Amino acid sequence: MGDYPLLDLFWTMLLFFMWVLWFMLLFRVIGDLFRDDDVSGWGKTGWTVVLVVLPFVGVLLYLIVRGKGMGRREMARLQANEEAFRAYVRESAAGGTGTGTGGELARLADLKRRGDLTDDEYERAKTKVLAGV
Repeated sequence: MGDYPLLDLFWTMLLFFMWVLWFMLLFRVIGDLFRDDDVSGWGKTGWTVVLVVLPFVGVLLYLIVRGKGMGRREMARLQANEEAFRAYVRESAAGGTGTGTGGELARLADLKRRGDLTDDEYERAKTKVLAGV
């Protein structure tokens, strides 16, 4: 390592990071291709063959032809995931009035608060509900 100048080290690091960047871009393109429901199976096969046989040209061609839609598809997917998460949270939060463990515990707490259950009865019922989980 004594005969490896600092500039050569920087050049090697640059090439290594460009290589990593290349693979990240290739995987991003392949991921976008296979997540897109608008492309037929034959279209996905054709793009995959181009990406494998001519990787640099294939990625650049994919970005030119379909690059604008990549961002739109990614945003649509993220918005769908966000909406699914929010719906799950709303459904879980509403569990206090619905059925399930959360609903049962809320109902027991309400009965105890109104005085329909004693502390001992409440604890026994809560233990039964939680044991069913």
